[in-house]
Amino acid sequence: MGETLLPKRIALPVFASDPLSSVAYSPDEIFLTLALAGVTAYTFSWKIAIVVGFVMLAVVLSYRQNVQAYQSGGGDFEVASTNLGAKPALTVASALLVDYVLTVAVSISSAAQYLATTVDFARGHEVLIAGAAVLFLAAMNLRGVRESGTAFAIPTYIFIFSMLGMVCWGLGQHFLGGGLGRAESADLQVIAEPEFADGFAGVAAAFLLLRAFASGCATLTGVEAIANGVPAFRKPKGKNAATTLALLGAIAITLAMSIVALANIIHAQVVEDPEHQLRGPNGEVLVDYHQAPLVGQIAHVVFDNFPPGFFLITLSTGMILLLAANTAFNGFPVLASILAKDGYAPRAFAARGDRLAYSNGIVILAGFSILLIVAFDAEVTRLIQLYIVGVFVAFTIGQAGMVRHWTRLLKSERDPVVRAKMQTSRTINAFGLSVTGIVLVVVLITKFTHGAWISIVAMAIAFLLMTGIRRHYDNVAIELAADERDRVLPTRVHAMVLVSKLHKPTLRALAFAQASRPNALEAVTVSTTDSDTAELLKQWDERNLPMPLKVLHSPYRELIRPVVEYASAIRDANPRGVVAVYIPEYVVGRWWEQFLHNQTALRLKGRLLFTPGVMVISVPYQLASGKERAEEMREEYWLAPGLRRGSDGRR
Repeated sequence: MGETLLPKRIALPVFASDPLSSVAYSPDEIFLTLALAGVTAYTFSWKIAIVVGFVMLAVVLSYRQNVQAYQSGGGDFEVASTNLGAKPALTVASALLVDYVLTVAVSISSAAQYLATTVDFARGHEVLIAGAAVLFLAAMNLRGVRESGTAFAIPTYIFIFSMLGMVCWGLGQHFLGGGLGRAESADLQVIAEPEFADGFAGVAAAFLLLRAFASGCATLTGVEAIANGVPAFRKPKGKNAATTLALLGAIAITLAMSIVALANIIHAQVVEDPEHQLRGPNGEVLVDYHQAPLVGQIAHVVFDNFPPGFFLITLSTGMILLLAANTAFNGFPVLASILAKDGYAPRAFAARGDRLAYSNGIVILAGFSILLIVAFDAEVTRLIQLYIVGVFVAFTIGQAGMVRHWTRLLKSERDPVVRAKMQTSRTINAFGLSVTGIVLVVVLITKFTHGAWISIVAMAIAFLLMTGIRRHYDNVAIELAADERDRVLPTRVHAMVLVSKLHKPTLRALAFAQASRPNALEAVTVSTTDSDTAELLKQWDERNLPMPLKVLHSPYRELIRPVVEYASAIRDANPRGVVAVYIPEYVVGRWWEQFLHNQTALRLKGRLLFTPGVMVISVPYQLASGKERAEEMREEYWLAPGLRRGSDGRR
């Protein structure tokens, strides 16, 4: 695991690709929302971008305190559980889990839309492309952290430098050169909603501005992934994570504000519904109009005389959106593993696979993400309404926990220098708490009826599931606690071997049951056909077997109920005794052969497991294919690298 730890140059693209990629769609969401009031509302876009940048700065400064104080990878969940208690911590966990799924769905859907903008054959197949992309990311992450980090680093850096190059070249042309041209959408007419027919003012305008700000705050998604991924950094983990967080904030703020500025310079326009909100320069209805995202429109103008630059921007943007989901694939499994260790999630989520990845969490994340993509037809504008709520719930509770953390430490700290640092950190986290709390209220008010309620319901379901799982584990632990009564041996063991035919598996089960020396031993068969039962009794007498054969008559040809009722009756007759049921089973080597055998035994075991005082013992009998598979596995084991070579020539 030490060899999989990430240096800052790899950790930046692995953990920061989500907020970096959000510049591909968060500025669009600001313009899409403002377009409801017409083109005149676009003049507020740069002001909203500044406020979003201010919030991003506050969150980054606050989280730099988090990653240095809590380095186990729990992030806001650990902060909340340590300082605020279980319920706030579970609220954070449920918010983050839901938001990780949305991160994958939004990023991948946006990547599919960028691909459809660049390549004609992709149009109309966005859902299929997005689903395949999720499966690709899941497979890469199942390969392991080091491999996926290296694979994702190069495209992320290509995106960063190509975007910075476009911004510098575009702003240089505007301020120092001959100026930039106009976007293809600049001359189109935007039809405002009826409530803004008389102008952009009043309560409706204020609400729209708040809604545009809430949509623009999508830029902040993914910041928490670094706090959850601190264990993946090289030492000193906290310092390296804080440095990576600062780099992330600087790049994301620069790119987001630059995209908004360039979009205003070239008079680019985007709307939610081009068919109904856009008209041609002369008021004509647009036919087969394909709306390009802001980054695509800017790249087309900036690189008007350099087509390779345009293709580099669009392709790298689509790639970074694809890789942005990798942030969630790093954060979701780690958080799920922490929840599992604390008993709030199935314990399988705490297990690493053979590639040191939390495989179960990766698979579950991929499954839910594909479900969302299909349900919302891979449309970013619809998915974005569900977004952000969970992030700011986690931000706000996490910062409240950090304020409590520093307050608690200050009560016992006496060193003036250390106290001064703690007070500074508490001030920063208190500032972050106030900012994120205000943004959370704005997001809830402006986005609730537009889809945010779905996220809230999903968070509530996740919260109830986690509390139910923890309650189950606690009850099981209490029930399994050993006491003196568990030292008492059963007074009697009544063994019964289930017999359908008198063949090798049955004889092996009978021999094994005899070897266990029970107090009573009998063979049991269920009679569904008189002729078959008569033949079995005849063979039994001919072999002169030493135990009796009990025949359970079943006139309605049921096999399971007679055995269960007979075992229960024996148990009821001797409550302190045990009934041991031996079931012969075939062992096959090919997966499809499993469907041809042992189905009745499987159902019988399922019923007997819920019968008190009854134990089920499977007695395997290997068929030819099963023996061949066992030999293959034995060969694989003996030929494994690193094992010694014996005298027989094997390792």
